[in-house]
Amino acid sequence: MNDPVPSLVRAGLVSPRPVPESLVSHASAVLARVADDVTVADTSRDGWFGLALTGTLRPGTSADAASAELRGPATALGVDVAVTAGPLAAEGVGLLVTDVDSTLITAEVIELLAEHAGTREQVAAVTERAMRGELDFAASLRERVATLAGLDAGVLEDVRARVALTPGARELVAAVHEAGGSVGLVSGGFAEVVEPLAASLGIRHVVANTLEVVDGRLTGRTSGPVVDRAAKERHLRAWAEADGVPLDRVVAVGDGANDLDMLDAAGLGVAFCAKPVVQEQADAAVTFPRLDAVLGLLGR
Repeated sequence: MNDPVPSLVRAGLVSPRPVPESLVSHASAVLARVADDVTVADTSRDGWFGLALTGTLRPGTSADAASAELRGPATALGVDVAVTAGPLAAEGVGLLVTDVDSTLITAEVIELLAEHAGTREQVAAVTERAMRGELDFAASLRERVATLAGLDAGVLEDVRARVALTPGARELVAAVHEAGGSVGLVSGGFAEVVEPLAASLGIRHVVANTLEVVDGRLTGRTSGPVVDRAAKERHLRAWAEADGVPLDRVVAVGDGANDLDMLDAAGLGVAFCAKPVVQEQADAAVTFPRLDAVLGLLGR
C-alpha cells in the first residue's frame, strides 16, 4: 500500500495594518502543534498586509482545531484569519463564487434604481432587514421591485454607469483566472447590470434576477425564477460539477443571509464586510473593504 500523500496546511492572516508580531508567534505555535516544517511568507499587496504560515499536516491531526484557536485572538487584534488544508491549500482555488451587490460592487443596485423612483430610503430599509436574515428574500425582493413600477427602462443605463467595483475585486478575479481557476457571480440583483459586468471581467458563470419590462417601462416585477439563498447554493454546486472542481477547492464570498447556504457548501466560505449573522456562521471573514484580501486568507 502506498503511503498517504502529505497534506499541506496554511494559515492566512490579513489586515489593513501590519500584523502584530505577537500574533505571528502565536499562530506559528498553534500551527506547529499540528504541522511540521512551518514557514512564514509575506503575502502583502497594495491596500493590505498579509502573512502565510505553511506546514505539512501530521497524520492523525486536523486543521480545524488550529482554525478555532486562531480566530479569537486574531479578531481581538483586528486581523482576519483562515486555515486551509488539503487540495485548497496545495492547489489553490478551482472555482470562486461571489455575491455581487455590496461584495463585488460597492452598492446595492436596487437602491440605485429606487433613487429614480423616489423610494430609496424605503427600499434600503427592507434590503438591510433581508440581508440580516429577518425577512424572506423572495418576498422582500418582490416588495422592493414593486416600488420601481413605471420607471423608464433607460434608467438601467444610468445605474450601470454608476456601479463601481469594490477595491480589489478586479485583482481577485484576475488572480483566480491567472492561476487556472474559474469565477462565478450569483446575484440577488439584476442581470441587466450583472451580465455586462461579468463580461467586462471575463467571467463565464453568472446568474441574477431579470427585471420585467413592458413597452419600455419596468413593471415592478421580475421574470423567471428568483435567485434566492437556495438558488445560490444550487448554482455553486452546478458550476463546480461542470468545471470538474471538487467542492473543497471552491471558495464562496458574500455579505448577507442570502449567501449563507453557498458559503456553507464551499470548501471555504468567506464573509465579506458582512452582517453579524454571516460573520458568525462563515468559515472566515474579511472585515475591511479590500476584496483581494481573500487571496491573503488563502496565503496567496
